[in-house]
Amino acid sequence: MSDALPLPLLEVERLARHFPVRGFLNRQVGTLRALDDVSFSVSEGEVLGIVGESGCGKSTLGKTLMGIHDPSRGEVRLQGERIAAPGQKRAAAVRARLQYVYQDPGASLDPRWTLRRSLHEPLIIHTDWPRAKREAHVQAIVKSVGLPEAHLDLYPHEISGGQQRRVGLARILVLGPQLVIFDEPTSGLDVSVQATVLALFRDLRQEFGLTYLFISHDLAVVRSICDRVIVMYLGRIVEIGSTADVFAAPRHPYTRSLLSAAPRIGGPRVTENFSLQGEPPDPSNVPSGCRFRTRCPLAIDRCAKIDPPAEFEGGHGVACLRWRELAA
Repeated sequence: MSDALPLPLLEVERLARHFPVRGFLNRQVGTLRALDDVSFSVSEGEVLGIVGESGCGKSTLGKTLMGIHDPSRGEVRLQGERIAAPGQKRAAAVRARLQYVYQDPGASLDPRWTLRRSLHEPLIIHTDWPRAKREAHVQAIVKSVGLPEAHLDLYPHEISGGQQRRVGLARILVLGPQLVIFDEPTSGLDVSVQATVLALFRDLRQEFGLTYLFISHDLAVVRSICDRVIVMYLGRIVEIGSTADVFAAPRHPYTRSLLSAAPRIGGPRVTENFSLQGEPPDPSNVPSGCRFRTRCPLAIDRCAKIDPPAEFEGGHGVACLRWRELAA
């Protein structure tokens, strides 16, 4: 009997996505490094959060994993099978196993179609099931996400934002995915609706054995639902670890700044003395060395010369030359 450890469900190795910056006569005058040298893995059944400011590369990462963007460098493996690399075409079977839930689920639904037709469409594309089998499967999935069967004859504009999110979930669940990528799934929802949707995510994870990649700027939501968290800045991972460790003892100055800026009701802050100043640099002209150094209150001369690799201790990684001094 082999004692080899099981492969992670998803492996990302040195993934990059660069966009050309064009000027006069459509000539390329630069390169926007939206995603640069990103590596991590996701275990089966895990919920991995990805946080950071707008423009840090969170959504670009999700869309590159999904195949919406082609990688400029690196590769992605799903259960050991390479599914993305420069120039590689994404197979239809892989697209069914890896599903993306957009920030605005209503925008992904055709306004001219009833919900029933929208939910049948993925099955028509990816299976050869007869209509009766498709209908039975759609009704079972709709019941799982907490929508009445009568809603299947409605159009997207006739249901609420929270219900649209449920339809969006049903639409990707009909294909039986292994990994679901959520892009800001609770943005724009009332607090009470948000809590209901998060509870639904937990229930579906258990019922269908799902693995989640959870992209969000809402630190409170990430803290409540994610097992581990990745902190991104300017296309790079600056910190990664268990959610409990990252929130209780953040190591990177950027992570501390994010947590300091987050609203908190009652109790002391973990990062009272860190504040985030200014705007992120232009990703087409990134600073030398550490990318955060132009906004870091603790930056020193060597931060401009050395691009720090992630250093791990106890499963908690940080890309910072001074993190040991921070922890002291």
